[in-house]
Amino acid sequence: MRLAHAAFFVLVLLLLGGCDSPPRDADKAPPASAAAPAKAPGEPVSGGRIVMATIGEPSNLIPPLASDSASHEVADLLYVSPLRYDKDIKLECFAAERYEVLEDGKLLKFWLRPNIRWTDGAELTAEDVEFTYKLMIDPKTPTAYAEDYKAVTSFTVTGKYSFEVRYAEPFARALVTWAGSILPKHVLAGQDLMTTKYAREPVGAGPYVLAGWEPGRSLTLNANPDYFEGRAYIDQVLYRIIPDTSTMFLELKAGNLDMMGLTPQQYLYQTTGPTWEADWQKFKYLSFGYTYLGYNLKSPFFTDVRVRRALAHAVNKEDIIKGALLGLGMPTIGPYKPGTWVYNTAITDYSFDPDKAKALLAEAGWQDRNGDGIIEDASGRPFSFTLLTNQGNEARIKAATIIQSELAAIGIKVEIRTVEWASFLKEFVDKGNFDAVILAWSVAQDPDNYDVWHSSRAVPGGLNFVGYKNPEADALLERGRRTVDQAERKVVYDAFQERLHQDQPYLFLFAPYSLPILTARIQNVAVAPAGISYNFTKWWIPRDKQTFRLEQ
Repeated sequence: MRLAHAAFFVLVLLLLGGCDSPPRDADKAPPASAAAPAKAPGEPVSGGRIVMATIGEPSNLIPPLASDSASHEVADLLYVSPLRYDKDIKLECFAAERYEVLEDGKLLKFWLRPNIRWTDGAELTAEDVEFTYKLMIDPKTPTAYAEDYKAVTSFTVTGKYSFEVRYAEPFARALVTWAGSILPKHVLAGQDLMTTKYAREPVGAGPYVLAGWEPGRSLTLNANPDYFEGRAYIDQVLYRIIPDTSTMFLELKAGNLDMMGLTPQQYLYQTTGPTWEADWQKFKYLSFGYTYLGYNLKSPFFTDVRVRRALAHAVNKEDIIKGALLGLGMPTIGPYKPGTWVYNTAITDYSFDPDKAKALLAEAGWQDRNGDGIIEDASGRPFSFTLLTNQGNEARIKAATIIQSELAAIGIKVEIRTVEWASFLKEFVDKGNFDAVILAWSVAQDPDNYDVWHSSRAVPGGLNFVGYKNPEADALLERGRRTVDQAERKVVYDAFQERLHQDQPYLFLFAPYSLPILTARIQNVAVAPAGISYNFTKWWIPRDKQTFRLEQ
């Protein structure tokens, strides 16, 4: 899930069809905010390596099977899709050279570019897209992203490079669906996706090829010489798996990393001065994501909405933003980025009011019955739960500590536990084995949140892992994805946010600022609405600053 502005652009594309011209040169994109050093003169050259850090190891590299950001970040460099988002968060052609939208959006026709090659030499065709579609709607496929594909009533291959998709009624996410990765039929047909070697040895058609994977240590990607848009300038991308931001920063200062996301402390106080300004590029922009406190709604502590509302009154979001982010974030009330058209500014957040929190808890039957400072229910069970988050994320751990202190003030005992990322997902989140978690979502390209909030997605391995079920929310989500008019969708999603605000399945905490830092050796980096990585294949390193070159 990421980037919320796209519904307007989807509407425009539904009306106009697309891709009369090739994608624009991302090199010409102007910066949107947060100045970076002036670009070095000269023409781009190939060569060099960029070393980046990831806090979590990818779960697998078949995109539909992964819901973690680490997997998708790597997979985005390995696969292609018919459409994609550009620097301005507008849908543009990618593997498709053109498409048409007919019958008021109920019929889409696509024509793929010829001569796109999988990295094993086979050609990518419309049969691969058909295979991907059938895989996504197969109930045996363990994916959280099937619903968009299930909205299709028929898929027809009309030629080697062409296909058409029909819908029973206009579907707001029709075009967005085809911004999903295409999978290779000749490789994955007949494979058990849960055990296939291709989850760790992927065959893609993107700008990079997986060259090595040392579990727990690193992933190495080499530039794909046959990439249809032209070979990426940087020869090699090395992801080092470092599950702690403090260790990452030490590696950055030692010159062993070229890029990472800074913590607020590192951004404000530890990367200032002439040397940092000369040798590094720092950026700052509001991220396309939000951090939240999520409740297991099957837990006896959180089944009563009065308890969840009480916690909303007990937690001071401003304290968390100041304490965990040093002010580099914005409070939020729902699953959308503040400042975007879909964000509901009419909602008044729960005030920080510990006395009101205590009154709501008492109304729900929680009182300190034995004078030990911890509230209990009528059976004498103390309100004591474990709050989980992942190791190495300082902001989440600090947020948990502040929440622990503020809930203690109203008689709730919180134990904080941090878990390594892969185990956190597989053993706790996916299995519903938790009381409460602090996690984050990236904000979707489209405001549809069906996969995260619809009751049908409250299944093991589903994105609705907290188990939220509300018929009114379901109806709004279903209506929102059937509506393409932005004004009508605004009404629907405002009501949806109000429903979430009343039910409080999450305590929405904040939208942080993204604070990436890169070595000054990397050229052609600029901020746009889509962030800084939209033109990654066009980043380059001057030859005299390269320390690595692939053998040709």
